[in-house]
Amino acid sequence: MIGAIVLAAGQSRRMGTQKLLLPLGGQPVIVRVVDEVLRSSVRPVLVVVGDEGQKIVAALSGRRVTPIENADPHGDMLGSVRCGLAALPEACEAALVVLGDQPGVAADVIERLCEAFRAQARGIVVPACRGRRGHPLLVASRYRQEVLTHYEGIGLRGLLAAHPDDVFEVEVDSPKAFDDLDTPEDYQRILRAEGDL
Repeated sequence: MIGAIVLAAGQSRRMGTQKLLLPLGGQPVIVRVVDEVLRSSVRPVLVVVGDEGQKIVAALSGRRVTPIENADPHGDMLGSVRCGLAALPEACEAALVVLGDQPGVAADVIERLCEAFRAQARGIVVPACRGRRGHPLLVASRYRQEVLTHYEGIGLRGLLAAHPDDVFEVEVDSPKAFDDLDTPEDYQRILRAEGDL
């Protein structure tokens, strides 16, 4: 069993408004991301929320997800990852870490990561395009305690750097899969690419 941790506790400081609730393709960004995760075989799906968690949970109403509150949403992304890892059932053999602000995430890429995890016997599986690594990131449960206790100020990059021989890259076709939504300019660019402008 592979569980998903969707990170949705960020402050959206650079955007100036809660970016995960911005409309894209007729629905909020977080709904689009979560729906792609739910289209995959990954279960359970945990959504780590922060200050505006109620709004995000309301947007996801009716979907089979479990909200997890990050008690320190003003911290870094690693804090949210740890909240999700601590809440994942022990039966999960791995965790898929998904960025809530990455609307290009696709169920078929998630499935390819899961297949590679099972076929390659590697503990860390990442998508890559033209030499660039991205998210979502799949991490074996044997690294749970390590992530819970290490890599302050570095995040999961530290895990990859510590275990380079246990990393497997899954090549994906489009760099759009790695687009994240941080600034108003990012949002306008993605809207143009989607034909929403």
